[in-house]
Amino acid sequence: MKSSVDKNKNLSYSLKLISKAAQNKAQLICFPEFQMAYSPAEQEPETLHEIAEKINGDFISALSNSAKKNKINVVATIYEIINTNKQNQKVFDTAVIINERGKMQSVYRKIHLYDALGFKESKKLLAGNIIEKPTRTSVGNLGLQICYDMRFPEISRILTVNGANILVSPSAWVAGFMKQEHWEIMLKSRAIENGVYVIAPNQLGNIYCGHSMVIEPFGATLIDMGVREGMEILDIDNSRIDTVRRTLPLLRNRRTDVYKNYIKAFDSES
Repeated sequence: MKSSVDKNKNLSYSLKLISKAAQNKAQLICFPEFQMAYSPAEQEPETLHEIAEKINGDFISALSNSAKKNKINVVATIYEIINTNKQNQKVFDTAVIINERGKMQSVYRKIHLYDALGFKESKKLLAGNIIEKPTRTSVGNLGLQICYDMRFPEISRILTVNGANILVSPSAWVAGFMKQEHWEIMLKSRAIENGVYVIAPNQLGNIYCGHSMVIEPFGATLIDMGVREGMEILDIDNSRIDTVRRTLPLLRNRRTDVYKNYIKAFDSES
């Protein structure tokens, strides 16, 4: 998806894709990060705050109604405001899971803000501090993370050991030197080391690299959309997860009895 600065246009396009996915008998549709709107670097926090909505605002309400109408699960993203405090114009980068009855099942606020490689998301965004429990859907148990979170393996592992068998990572991965390579490597690594599917819808155009991907538990690429806007449909074979975990038992072979002796290492910045 190539989001514009106009959230109404982005919403209209999103609703069309939901309808199209349902017509093709999909049970789940996943949108990228910044689905609500593209925020150019020069955009002031105050302007983004005006675009943002509360979690029960018009944008999510429209998506929920469409999910219910089309009987499909939806992973969507918004800029979220918790309150209208004029002293703090920053917003959350939030992903939600809406079930086929139009009910919101999970709300995840991006933990790791992209303050790296010349970018500083923390100028406009607030960081969340909760890893949401995986959500059971008709497709599988979905664990949510967002874009830059993918570079931190801890969150993927926490979601997996808590029952996720599909990691969904709505993303707006910035293009640049080695960035597409990093994108592919990270997605494959998180899939392989956890024995899970990784679904990673990505923004394209503007400053983003595209290449929305789905990776299966052994690391094979099932979908790579390149720089094409639109959607692809595939079947998730949950038995594949069991097969891979049985033959490559990385989760079972973990030495948590040893790891716990080094838990303080997580406090180090070195």
